[in-house]
Amino acid sequence: MLVAAAVCPCPPLLVPAVAAGAASELDTLRAACADAVGVLAAARPERLVAVGPAPQQGLGAFPQGAAGSFRSYGVALDVTLGAPPESGAPAPTTAVALPSSLAVAGWLLRGWRDAPVEGLGVAAQLEQERCAAAGRALADSASRVALLVMGDGSTCRTVKAPGYLDERAEPFDALVAAALGAADTAALAALDQDLAQALQAAGRAPWQVLAGAAHGGGLAGELLYDAAPYGVGYFVATWT
Repeated sequence: MLVAAAVCPCPPLLVPAVAAGAASELDTLRAACADAVGVLAAARPERLVAVGPAPQQGLGAFPQGAAGSFRSYGVALDVTLGAPPESGAPAPTTAVALPSSLAVAGWLLRGWRDAPVEGLGVAAQLEQERCAAAGRALADSASRVALLVMGDGSTCRTVKAPGYLDERAEPFDALVAAALGAADTAALAALDQDLAQALQAAGRAPWQVLAGAAHGGGLAGELLYDAAPYGVGYFVATWT
């Protein structure tokens, strides 16, 4: 059963070492993410799963201790998803590095010791029905499940945004923000896949996994952050 969820964006710039001189520009966002992770800890989950977009086909599972890195951004920083294996313990069976979104999740969860942590990478093109089914399976996997759901909104809010200006971006992001703040699973499930792709909104599939996991669960939502620095929609929310 899903007992809590935190929704956070996943730009590598969230990691101060990657942002370097611009790190202070996202301090408010980082603080909101820290608060959201704190809500997960307070829910006392038996299992925590970080869900994020990944450059793959379908779904990809990552075990606790799976490693990721920010070295491709010029920063000698490595992370693991949850606690790394103890000395002498077998390493994770997968040799595949964490996708960027789950590496950011690993950074957000640094120091987490409250429950086992796993990762689920979700392909950008995964259909809504499969996202919902994956979410239901996660919710049914333990009596107290929590999700850390990573994903960005549109990248088209301004002319200087990565996706340039698209007039559809602001209404799309407003719909997402309202749905996350209200824990509206129906609204998230109904997000248009083609529009999300056109707006480069990488969070669409992970949010629809969340919608599947939370459907019928009676969770209440709170929106902690809604802004578009650099022309990209970023949201932080908690569902409890």
